Amino acid sequence: MDDEDTQMTAAVEDEITLETPLPGVFIPPSINEPALLLGDSYTYFSPVPPTLLLPPSPSSPSESTTTTTTTPAPGPPCVLGVDEAGRGPVLGPMVYGIFYLPLPLSDPLLRTTHHFDDSKVLTPTFRSSLMATLCTPTTDLHTSCGWAISSLSARDIGAGMLRPAGAGYNLNAQAMDATVDLIRGVYARGVNVTEIYVDTIGPPATYQAKLERVFPMAKVTVAKKADSLYPSVSAASVCAKVTRDAALETLWRNRGGGEGETMDWGSGYPSDVRCSSWLKANMHPLFGWGPECRFSWGTAKDLLEVGKAGSVKVDWPVDEDADTLRMTDFFVGRDEREKDSDELGTWFGTPAGLEAF
Repeated sequence: MDDEDTQMTAAVEDEITLETPLPGVFIPPSINEPALLLGDSYTYFSPVPPTLLLPPSPSSPSESTTTTTTTPAPGPPCVLGVDEAGRGPVLGPMVYGIFYLPLPLSDPLLRTTHHFDDSKVLTPTFRSSLMATLCTPTTDLHTSCGWAISSLSARDIGAGMLRPAGAGYNLNAQAMDATVDLIRGVYARGVNVTEIYVDTIGPPATYQAKLERVFPMAKVTVAKKADSLYPSVSAASVCAKVTRDAALETLWRNRGGGEGETMDWGSGYPSDVRCSSWLKANMHPLFGWGPECRFSWGTAKDLLEVGKAGSVKVDWPVDEDADTLRMTDFFVGRDEREKDSDELGTWFGTPAGLEAF
């Protein structure tokens, strides 16, 4: 192995280390354990800080205080960032995170005071501590910022991608819908979002044009490496990553792993030897794995092929003459009904006709 290959291997190992959750990761309120264990997708929105929602103003000062109607007043202009965690793993959900706060606070609060950055360059311990601070009442992050996540389960990701030809729901489309729904949820809660920054999931210009059509009221910027360029996107990446790490911890415990135990499946990425080894060692020959696995990933599909890792072949019955069925085949004519009636009537003997009376 030459020096270049050695450096590439070391870089991959470092990335896997940063992506691997630590035992005892902080469990944020965005963890919905029942949904995770059922394989369901879900969303979570933090409470909106009161400072971002100005009190409603009277529609007319001359009206009686008992009959005054009110109209919402726009709160302070806010910036919102979007990023995801867990796009590539074969295990666990893909989590989309959003983070918003007043525009003037973005750089000083997130970069200078708390040192947010792309979650992939922060250590698991530091990511976890940032999230814990954000979720602690009375801290400056908790009182000034809001956040939300959408957890797309492994089961739902696979179900969308494995739809019949022409009806597939690919990962980019699922990610786009999750992003739009989260941003809409923030607007629906009364937050005055004027700038939106998104880490791209494809060609930035195409993705940005789509979001601009949906949110014409805001300045939208979609860019590569946005999680290292824009503080709100960095914070969103931390929310998404810590939620995903905690989701893996929850799924691991459900698999029988002890609390605080290192997860044998590692980071959940196919390139992680611990993950591929765990998949081989823990595959049911018929049902594969539980709600933690994305069956649409090549790693899982290859193992489920007949003869690999002890998998078994399943023969699905094919309806005979399925292509020749007609609607009229489902109706029974009068003669056939009478025949059935006669057969039932002669079970205990020959029925007497009307002629006998």
